[in-house]
Amino acid sequence: MFLSRRRFLYGSAALAAGLALPVYDLSAQQSVTHVVARGDTLSGLARRYGVTVAQIQQANNLRSTVIWVGQSLTIPASASTAVAAAATTTHVVVRGDTLSGLALRYGVSVRAIQTANKLSGTQIRIGQRLIIPGGSGGSSVLIGNVRNETQRIQVQRERWRTIVVHHSGIRFGNASSYDNFHRTQRRMQHGLAYHFVIGNGVDSGDGEIEIGGRWRQQLNGGHVRNSAVNEVGIGICLVGNFMETHPSARQMSAFTQLMDWLTGDVLPRKPQFAGHKEIDRNHTVCPGRHFPLAEMHRRYG
Repeated sequence: MFLSRRRFLYGSAALAAGLALPVYDLSAQQSVTHVVARGDTLSGLARRYGVTVAQIQQANNLRSTVIWVGQSLTIPASASTAVAAAATTTHVVVRGDTLSGLALRYGVSVRAIQTANKLSGTQIRIGQRLIIPGGSGGSSVLIGNVRNETQRIQVQRERWRTIVVHHSGIRFGNASSYDNFHRTQRRMQHGLAYHFVIGNGVDSGDGEIEIGGRWRQQLNGGHVRNSAVNEVGIGICLVGNFMETHPSARQMSAFTQLMDWLTGDVLPRKPQFAGHKEIDRNHTVCPGRHFPLAEMHRRYG
């Protein structure tokens, strides 16, 4: 018997403990066939093959997460892997740029930028042309779906004056599962407490930005205890427990793309930016000690 997604989400990661499964690069393939073995789960297969649970479900016309031993599953090629393998980008340094900031923006490491440009330190100068190797680039590849869908939304631009960043506190989940949890367990009328959820590659794509119903309908958030902040605050949640691990490079690239778009194109004035723990003081450690909150405050105020 296989674990349901809900049980996997909220109670049992022990099944995968100690297993060292290979990760397959599907960027050069159309698909592969996987025969389900005992202990397999959709979330585990998604991690193993570098795709999302939703992609496997769609490729196999699955309406749930139930699978059985001996079942043949089509594993589709990974879109996120293909994007990550894109050509290098050239960035011209402007005032305020830092290597760490550029690494977050493009979804690469500081060392990768240093190596590509033969830099021995972290000093860069205005006007300098830097090669950004294999990053998600400035082309907004991670923000494209949000831009497109928001064109169909009557955004209350004057309303939103605060943006609050969160971590989910668990490494599993996506917008749909969190929406179900908030509706059924927390009895929240409008479901998903956040306006946006950024995946980590487990139950949604690494760096995939999912739009919540509260953004589509321009509803107040349910992501902090302070109702006044919820009324004017956009909630962005990155999937993961950042007390234990760091957000992925693609998550941070997606986050900065989303923030740049919201603060630069959508909202008429610069919003206040805060981590959850800075709003609900003494009640939470969110977004976790490994989220680069200080770096983001330098960038967004």
